Amino acid sequence: MPKINSWIKAARLRTLPLALSSILAGSFMAIYVGAYSWKIIVMAAITTVLLQVLSNMANDYGDSQKGTDNQERVGPVRTVQGGEISPDQMKKGVILVSFLTLFSGIALLYVAFPEDFYLSLLFFIIGLAAIAAAIKYTIGSSAYGYKGLGDFFVLVFFGFVGVLGTYFLNTHELSIDAFLPALGLGLLSTGVLNLNNMRDMKNDIKSGKHTLASRLGFEKAKIYHTFLVIGGIVCLGAYIFIHFTSNFQLLFLVPIPILIKDLIIVLKAKDQSKLDPFLKKLAIGTLLTTIFFGISLLL
Repeated sequence: MPKINSWIKAARLRTLPLALSSILAGSFMAIYVGAYSWKIIVMAAITTVLLQVLSNMANDYGDSQKGTDNQERVGPVRTVQGGEISPDQMKKGVILVSFLTLFSGIALLYVAFPEDFYLSLLFFIIGLAAIAAAIKYTIGSSAYGYKGLGDFFVLVFFGFVGVLGTYFLNTHELSIDAFLPALGLGLLSTGVLNLNNMRDMKNDIKSGKHTLASRLGFEKAKIYHTFLVIGGIVCLGAYIFIHFTSNFQLLFLVPIPILIKDLIIVLKAKDQSKLDPFLKKLAIGTLLTTIFFGISLLL
């Protein structure tokens, strides 16, 4: 049987800050407008973490089955690739986490919409779509991650579904300006995926995985990455500007130099294999930016 450490490795804990960023952004906005429930926020966070773990485990299984995880891959050795977890065991793990995610999501909807069947049904369908998207990224003959559609799905689910979904679960309403942080988090999250795809570009092309980064080429992918990071910052900053009431809100700018510094290093990079540390840096940087976004709103 696989060791606990192997399953923890398969969960890829370094990706979880990114998943939590979407929930925090939506929660901060809900708290800002005075319509929130801590129970909903915590349950939304648990469901989102389970979705991220599901996506990571499915990715581990799917890439191993397609031969994309091989000795030429630049990133960390995956658990199925390294023989720590067998394909059959990982498949069972994916099924188990799928059911846990579904159960958590249903519990969340019960708390958020105890008397509204139609809203519960709508969000249940969205939840099923999120689970399907987490699995189909690399699993199956129609895996969308192999067709250059991963960026779009990350933008939608990490941005609009994650941020606006959390906001609506708390407030039961949407506002036009709430789309700005949703787009901002979506762009920054897509930036992490783009870094991953730039790092693995050479091996992905050989393995038949045609990501958007591999289609663009390394230099154009770096320009695209600049758009994602700067665009994400601008969208979050625009929301702060719209609601600006105090100089304390300038605290939002505190983590921005870190993001810009790492962006400059990425733009100057010549060796794709050197990009791996910046995935974690951008994920944590996105979380820090989200936290300071929230602090600037609530002070």
